[in-house]
Amino acid sequence: MVLALGFVLLVVLLVLGVPVVFCFGSVIILFSLTFGYTALGLFPTMYGKLASVVLLSIPMFIMAGGVMEKGKIGDALIDFIELFFGKIKGCLAIISVVTCGVFGSICGSGAATLSCIGSIMLPKMRDKKYPMEKAAAIVCCSAPLGLLIPPSAGQIVVAWCGNLSVLACFLSTVIPGIILIVLLSITSYFLMRNDPNIEKNQEAQWHSAQALMKQAGPKTIHAAPALLMPVLILGGIYGGIMTPTEAAGVAVFYAIPVAVLIYKGTTVRELKSVFVSTATTTGVVMVMCALIMVLSQILLMENVPTVVLELFTAISSNKYVVLLMINLFLVFIGMIMDDTCGLMLCTPLLLPIMRELGVSPYQFSAIIGVNLGMGNITPPTAPFLYLSSKIAGVNSAKVIKYSLILIVCAYIPTLILTTYVPQVATFLPRLFLGDKFV
Repeated sequence: MVLALGFVLLVVLLVLGVPVVFCFGSVIILFSLTFGYTALGLFPTMYGKLASVVLLSIPMFIMAGGVMEKGKIGDALIDFIELFFGKIKGCLAIISVVTCGVFGSICGSGAATLSCIGSIMLPKMRDKKYPMEKAAAIVCCSAPLGLLIPPSAGQIVVAWCGNLSVLACFLSTVIPGIILIVLLSITSYFLMRNDPNIEKNQEAQWHSAQALMKQAGPKTIHAAPALLMPVLILGGIYGGIMTPTEAAGVAVFYAIPVAVLIYKGTTVRELKSVFVSTATTTGVVMVMCALIMVLSQILLMENVPTVVLELFTAISSNKYVVLLMINLFLVFIGMIMDDTCGLMLCTPLLLPIMRELGVSPYQFSAIIGVNLGMGNITPPTAPFLYLSSKIAGVNSAKVIKYSLILIVCAYIPTLILTTYVPQVATFLPRLFLGDKFV
């Protein structure tokens, strides 16, 4: 009864807009007073979890994303990708999707991806007479690719909370991320193709392979420093040369000279704001980590995962029906709280249940990644939806319709495949790391 009351209290406070830190703090106080837990019993475990080198990668990736956003690295990526898709009607929508995937693979942050790519692509689409409600929805729904295409800060959180291999978690989301890119691109094409007002990109209207190669040379050279970044980071991680934390540090030290000296999008003095923002965001994230770890510890000591599993199996003992209920639960969590909080709360709560069902923990990492990525674009909270609407200068209520179309046509099929076809998530971890990681 108290556990149910605590969950209701958490949901009510989140819906009312109370800061997340206070929401979780209130529930912890309720449980501590009710069950007799003390700081002396809870804090040592919390400190032990926070004293992890893996967590250092999160502020590093946040900083790298901020440097890339200010340094116009995204512009170079967009110009390069636009060359190949420029002949397609509504090409800027497809370019937005693909660029979000590429940019997300560099910075590991959905929010940074939306801020950077949205601020570049949405004005471009407005100039070409794209319907801005559709454009905002496409950029909004593409931004969570930064949570799926590795290196993903979200998957680092999952690995940290579940004591899993970070590399295996990265690999588990690659195929779902590619599937999502393809489906978002196809849906975006059909949303835009019949609009008579959209102007074609004349600069990309090459008519032969020779003309393409002539344009490709200069743009490839210009984009090479930006394109080298994912190769350097992902190659270092998957090649066993660097840990994810080391790769995050390399990303920062590589991005700064590229942004300042090569693309000249910012100056060293202007980067001060990036460092301050990173420090602020990191402080907030670490406080949330501490509180959610305390709450997760209480839930585990009260045997909540077993209670939840018994609740689900009381409704149906069929594994696939239970998985459906878990997905619905994750969608609900994603709708009321941000992805980081959702990952930290649900991973220790649901991972034991998934193991009981015989689901690989790395398949679970992909399932929760798709679910909470979708949560960022699903009302009522939908932070990406409101941010993209603000950048596009349109009413968010008009964007919701097209966001739902993209969710139904792209996110839900990806989630179904990831949930019910285990090989979608486990193929690459098994291929690169062996059977012990599946």
